[in-house]
Formats: sequence, C-alpha cells, structure tokens
Amino acid sequence: MNTETPRAPGDLLVRAGGVVFAVGALATLITVAPLFLDADPFPAPAYFVCMLMGVGFGLAAAGLLRSAAAERRAAREAVSGPTA
Repeated sequence: MNTETPRAPGDLLVRAGGVVFAVGALATLITVAPLFLDADPFPAPAYFVCMLMGVGFGLAAAGLLRSAAAERRAAREAVSGPTA
C-alpha cells in the first residue's frame, strides 16, 4: 500500500527554490556580519551570492504557478468529462 501523496508538477521547483533561497539567506547573514562586527567586509563576489535569495524565490513562485495550472487543468477536465 502506498502512503505517499501524489506529486504535483511544480513540487520539485518549490523544493529547489526553498533550498536556493536558504543558501542565499545564509550568505546574506554571513556577508552582513562583518559590517556589524567592525571587521573587513567581504569582497564583491560574496555579495553576489546573496542574490540567490531572489533566484530561490523566483523558482518557488514558478513551481507554485506550475502546480496551480496543473490543478486548474485537471479540474477543468473533470468538469467537462471525457470527450470521445
């Protein structure tokens, strides 16, 4: 007996987006910390890693939109019934 829930088409994008967002958030915390600790700031490429937060958010949003579109399509097919 299978106890897993069926996967929606956008689930993988949402998970990947969450991981990428978390990496970007961690990079942001690490990059901003020297500014509060009176230490030397990191070089510019370190700040570009912080942009992963936006990339992760975009991936997760794309996954949600893809999942919603698939559910809408399935609901529309269920209402219209089989066409033959």
